[in-house]
Amino acid sequence: MEWDSILIMSPITIFIVLGTTLIGVAFGYYLRYIIAAGKRGSMELEVKQMMLEAKEKAKNIEEVAEKKIEEAKKEAEKEIKEKQEFIKKSESRILDREAFLDKRQQDLDKEIEHVKAKIENVHSVKARVDELKSEVDQEIERIAKLTKDEAKEELMSRIEHESQEDMVVRMQKLERFGAEKLERKAMDILTTAIHRLGNAVTTDVLTTSIALPNEDIKGKIIGKEGRNIRAFERATGVDVLIDDTPGLITLSCFDPVRRQIARVALENLIIDGRIQPAKIEEQVQKATDEINRIIKEKAEQAAYEVGVMNLDPRVLMVLGRLHFRTSYGQNVLQHSVEMAHIAGLLAEELGADVQVARAGALVHDIGKAVDHDVQGTHVEIGRRILLKFGVDEKVISSMQSHHGEYPYETPESIIIQVADSISGGRPGARRDSVENYLKRLTDLENIANSFEGVEKSYAIAAGREVRIFVRPESVSDLEARDLARSIATKVEQELKYPGEIKIAVIRENRAIEYAR
Repeated sequence: MEWDSILIMSPITIFIVLGTTLIGVAFGYYLRYIIAAGKRGSMELEVKQMMLEAKEKAKNIEEVAEKKIEEAKKEAEKEIKEKQEFIKKSESRILDREAFLDKRQQDLDKEIEHVKAKIENVHSVKARVDELKSEVDQEIERIAKLTKDEAKEELMSRIEHESQEDMVVRMQKLERFGAEKLERKAMDILTTAIHRLGNAVTTDVLTTSIALPNEDIKGKIIGKEGRNIRAFERATGVDVLIDDTPGLITLSCFDPVRRQIARVALENLIIDGRIQPAKIEEQVQKATDEINRIIKEKAEQAAYEVGVMNLDPRVLMVLGRLHFRTSYGQNVLQHSVEMAHIAGLLAEELGADVQVARAGALVHDIGKAVDHDVQGTHVEIGRRILLKFGVDEKVISSMQSHHGEYPYETPESIIIQVADSISGGRPGARRDSVENYLKRLTDLENIANSFEGVEKSYAIAAGREVRIFVRPESVSDLEARDLARSIATKVEQELKYPGEIKIAVIRENRAIEYAR
């Protein structure tokens, strides 16, 4: 019964349960809808609130922007107004200036017209003065019966004749004062130029003497049947002179470099003691290398000393050979270095090119290094050497004129010639033979005696001054001055000499009477 009732009640219960469930589900969906609707309404409110805030901010921004625009507009209007006022003032000043210039131009035009009128007046007055002057000249010529040129010539002749003595005295005074001033200036320059000169004079010319430790060495040098001495002469190209002079052997050769090689080789052979042909060749080769090294060192030292740094090494090798060459007892390389110093100082004093003067002076005698092997004068040989090795044309032009073989093309060429005379003519620099000395004195006196009016002449002061006495009845004071110039010119043309020669013409009047 119970089970049956339960079975009977089951559909109803199920139905109720299902209905309750459906109602719960529906109610849940409803609640969810209500909640969702509430949330949607809240979001819409937030969006609206945000929109209101955005509009408020935009309104504030617009107000600020409008305020700034208004301020900028006012400032721009103010600036424009100021510029307009400045432009008005500038225009006013320009107008005032234009008015002033117009007035000034009118005044200038009036002054120009006034000046033109004065110029025309001056021209007319000048023409009238010239006309009157011409009439006066014509009247004077008519009265004096002389033309203007004739009267001028006669007046000048009379003044010259009357004032001849005064002119001579005045000329002598001017010459004396001018000569003293120029002499002091020249002395200062030359003293500055030669203050560093004082080298000794070497005595080797064609021979070199070698001292021997003992007489037995002579036999070793000669060798068996002269074998050693012949091998030595063949290897060195020099003559070995062995005589009765004790402890001495002489080497003779025109080439100073070969002579020095022979000297070094022979000294080394004497020290070594083993003198034989093979050893001779070995020592000669070593001596050759040593002399070549000395040549290079001496040339580089000389170039460095005078500040000439751009010479070709081959030129330096030729230049270094002058270390073993002498001229009248003066070492040629030292002479060239002295000349370079002197030429540099003179060029600096005179405003010439110092580097060209130094370089030209250093290489001026480079031809003497090989003049015994090459035909021609040492100047021409030196030119060919410098041209071959590409030396600057200015240097060649400056060195080629130091003996007058080429014209003086540049101031540096004259400076080098003067420097050569200073270096070679200073006391003690060179030694000369008695024959050349006497010949120079005789030539000086003969040149002086060849002029008309010369009574007698004397060469004094080692040929550096010639005193000439003239006959006063044949030569006047003015003619004596001309005679001195003529004699000096002839000496310059016909003689070669270092330094300068003073020509002194002496005219003396003597009145002699006898009381009886």
